[in-house]
Amino acid sequence: MQKREETKKSRVFTAQKLTIMALMIALSIVLGKYLAINVTTMIRISLENLPIIISAIALGPIGGGLVALVADILGCILVGYEINPIVTLGAVSLGVICGLIYKYTPLLGTVKRLALSVMVAHLIGSVTIKTVGLAAFYLANYNMGFGTLFLIRLGTYFVTGTVEALIISLLLKNKAIKKIITNI
Repeated sequence: MQKREETKKSRVFTAQKLTIMALMIALSIVLGKYLAINVTTMIRISLENLPIIISAIALGPIGGGLVALVADILGCILVGYEINPIVTLGAVSLGVICGLIYKYTPLLGTVKRLALSVMVAHLIGSVTIKTVGLAAFYLANYNMGFGTLFLIRLGTYFVTGTVEALIISLLLKNKAIKKIITNI
């Protein structure tokens, strides 16, 4: 019995994991493309990364990265955005980095490793890599410098990341949800 459980746990793609990934992809698209708040033409606030972070925590860096990849590409296709490979790379890196940090820092405790995972992943993926990908568009169309765009996104993702970490922290306090996430 134990050997069967070890084999199941070691598989990257079980039916359960694929189902969860599909749900997280759909949730990310809905939160990011349909329920986003457009503050200005340059600033969009959303929780599209919340399902990616949950996937990274529950499924590891591969699961988080794949959810981000598919959600970004499929979301762009569904709403008619141009696919920007650098922005997609930023989304994937967010899932991978969050998953890696969360997986390899268990001694920090749940809240600290969650906060560290979310903040570092957003700093690298959302703020740095995605900003590089968006810079050409904003520099050309809005006469905005890279530094200005970077600072706007840094502030936006500091707030968004804090909200996401708080939501996930509250979810993980629920024993049933925590058990589901740790058993995936």
